[in-house]
Amino acid sequence: MNEPVILAPSILAADPGRLADQMKQAARGGAAMWHLDVMDGHFVPNLSFGPHICAGLRRYTELPFDAHLMVDNPSRLIEPFITAGASSVVLHVELGDSVPIPQMLREIKAAGALPTVSLCPQTPPEAVGPYLPLVGRVLLMSVEPGYGGQPLLPGSLERVRALRAIIDRFDPGIQLQLDGGVTPENAGDMIRAGADVLIAGSAVFDAPDIEARCREFISLMKR
Repeated sequence: MNEPVILAPSILAADPGRLADQMKQAARGGAAMWHLDVMDGHFVPNLSFGPHICAGLRRYTELPFDAHLMVDNPSRLIEPFITAGASSVVLHVELGDSVPIPQMLREIKAAGALPTVSLCPQTPPEAVGPYLPLVGRVLLMSVEPGYGGQPLLPGSLERVRALRAIIDRFDPGIQLQLDGGVTPENAGDMIRAGADVLIAGSAVFDAPDIEARCREFISLMKR
């Protein structure tokens, strides 16, 4: 793909007391989308935030919000997050037959947002196949979901390549985003392997200069 690579900071890693200000710093550095890690304490062992946070932050930024629903019952959150300002909604394929994933992806698209599916680290890349006709983006987890600040799991680069090949056989226009353990040290390799969107949390918001760190990421995100 020749489209620009997107840096999408995960606001889970930001300082809650300085969130809006830190987001402005990241945006000045070139961040192009905000990633919202939505956790229910069941699908993953942590709690984060709901649609009201998305709605509240909408007043401080014009950049799109990417709502990653790491929850047991995403159907009840799709409409509230889109109403709150989310431009894309991510569902996990690991939910399998417990929820009607294809139907929900169609609902997301009908509501004007970009339907996306996500794969956990132990899920085979081939699991995305049935959903490719319904999505505009695929998210690959390169850490176990639930906590920020984890290092990139071994084998993630190979998984990016494998998933990119599967996507390209169906539609090269579908974006591949990578979530977890993304740093300036591995960003270039992940982009060259086929990632279109890099989600970075601690690597952005724990930096002493958030704007400069985002500019560093952007400088490395070349195909």
